[in-house]
Amino acid sequence: MKCIINRRAQFSASHRYWLPELSEAENAQRFGACVRAPGHGHNYVLYVSMEGDLDEYGMVLNLSDVKQVIKREVTSQLDFSYLNDAWAEFQQTLPTTENIARVIWQRLAPHLPLIRIQLFEHPELWAEYEGNNMEAYLTISTHFSAAHRLALPQLTLEQNSEIYGKCARINGHGHNYHLEVTIKGEMDSRTGMIADLVAFQKAVDDYVVEPFDHTFLNKDIPYFEKVVPTAENIAIYIRDLLQQPIREIGAQLHKVKLIESPNNSCEVYATEFVERQALAQRPVLAEV
Repeated sequence: MKCIINRRAQFSASHRYWLPELSEAENAQRFGACVRAPGHGHNYVLYVSMEGDLDEYGMVLNLSDVKQVIKREVTSQLDFSYLNDAWAEFQQTLPTTENIARVIWQRLAPHLPLIRIQLFEHPELWAEYEGNNMEAYLTISTHFSAAHRLALPQLTLEQNSEIYGKCARINGHGHNYHLEVTIKGEMDSRTGMIADLVAFQKAVDDYVVEPFDHTFLNKDIPYFEKVVPTAENIAIYIRDLLQQPIREIGAQLHKVKLIESPNNSCEVYATEFVERQALAQRPVLAEV
């Protein structure tokens, strides 16, 4: 019987984004404040996911052994380090969040049956790596506040209340929405980046956060004049809004997760959008 187990670890380290082949001005233009010497630091949180069959003791692996492997191969070497100098891999490819996850995979793979490495640089930025050469995932978390009402215009208040409950009340209600946007792509072999992080954040801010924040979605966002702004529909709309802007920064949108409240969330994947677009563009053959 296959089972996935996860082990959490953490380390504190500093790093700097700087390419010696570029001038100071070129580095500053590409990496912004991250070029400042001697660097800046983070409290990294690492999740190591492993898969295997249960043994006679009901375990995939002894977690005490897993802890020691992670400590020996990763955290004892990286904790309180300057990452650029800690491992030779980071002298060739900068220690971005996604590249650190990749190199940690390489260090642990000979010892553990890995299926995923997840590395949090801070609670609003994390990367995932699954062993696919230079391909990785990068997620940013943000938020916006908005009100909405769940009601179909052709139904009465009583009918809408039967479907949507309190959410159908005339004046609506509000949420502090938390949004997670995940992109995927190939890391640059020199910068270690899937895409420019500033450009990624700007795309999400420009197309979602700024237009949606402090609005009444049904009235202020034209799309929701005809579409009921459930969490599911909001997430789908955000996904569709971000497809092209993410392509323009050189990455591919992977997933949108919308957390409406601590009790309710939904997530949609970009592959559904791509498949739908492909079907729409497929030529229709005439029947004979």
